[in-house]
Amino acid sequence: MKIGVYRLMNILNNKTVLITGGTGSFGKKFIKKILETDVKKVIVFSRDELKQYEMKQEFKDGRIRFFIGDVRDKDRLYRAFNGVNIVVHAAAMKHVEACEYNPFEAVKTNIHGAQNIIEAAIDCGVEKVIALSTDKAAAPVNLYGATKLVSDKLFVAANSYSGDKVTRFAVVRYGNVVGSRGSVIPFFEKSKENGVLHITDKRMTRFWITLDKGVQFVLDSLERMHGGEVFVPKIPSMSIIDLAKAIGPECEIKIVGIRPGEKLHEVMITQDDARHTIEYKDYYVIAPEFQWWQADYLNGQSVSEGFVYSSEQNEEWLTINDIAKVIVSTDIDV
Repeated sequence: MKIGVYRLMNILNNKTVLITGGTGSFGKKFIKKILETDVKKVIVFSRDELKQYEMKQEFKDGRIRFFIGDVRDKDRLYRAFNGVNIVVHAAAMKHVEACEYNPFEAVKTNIHGAQNIIEAAIDCGVEKVIALSTDKAAAPVNLYGATKLVSDKLFVAANSYSGDKVTRFAVVRYGNVVGSRGSVIPFFEKSKENGVLHITDKRMTRFWITLDKGVQFVLDSLERMHGGEVFVPKIPSMSIIDLAKAIGPECEIKIVGIRPGEKLHEVMITQDDARHTIEYKDYYVIAPEFQWWQADYLNGQSVSEGFVYSSEQNEEWLTINDIAKVIVSTDIDV
């Protein structure tokens, strides 16, 4: 069920919303969307002053505030969260190779940063916190996925940690975002100028979601959340070889081998998570295993025993033509 404009305005009406990592691809699209509502204030929290400066030139709305800060710095989060009603946590070290070769830095940002967000949100009386996760957090094989799995667990457990305080936490987990900064599409777009596209393995598959749909799903989940859920959208898969053919049909394709920490296929719901997963028309909810969690979701049903939601077993696939149409209609963030 899509959340209508009227309901979205009710969620955000006269609220102060802070987004960590707010100058990223998701942050900019999310902020553009919520500025269409009667949101009271939007706080962009990030550590890159140049990106904040550039964003100020793009967004001329008096409701936006900019905070230079790092999620590793708990004191700065306390200052930033003062008077905030809703936090969307999008800041992360997310590039697989960078995390593999800088593991301590990934832990500091993705795990310690998550703990700082949780403690500051509870102590400052934030009402709702939604953390963005990744398909790589399910059955992780790389450090990025492992740190995000820990982060997901922290945010789910934080609902018990908050006790009788008002703050509630939930997680949104989805796949690769089409055209986001540093993703494969901008890389292929640049590489095709040389007539050669390098892919790691022709069998590789991935979940894909557009930035618009990702933003809408976060807003939908913000309205639905009771606390402790991991929300997973139903989204299509695509083959990496089909993606290469859609972007550079005339290009030579070279197989270069799987990189450190890379999977052939991605999983968003594991077989073990399936035991407490509820299915709806357009999404799944991995329910928390808390005795107190008794959210009344209508029209949902438990998934079957042994269910796995993985990119190679997905029921919905994008063809080469589908992929080409999505790319044409997407703003590629380089």
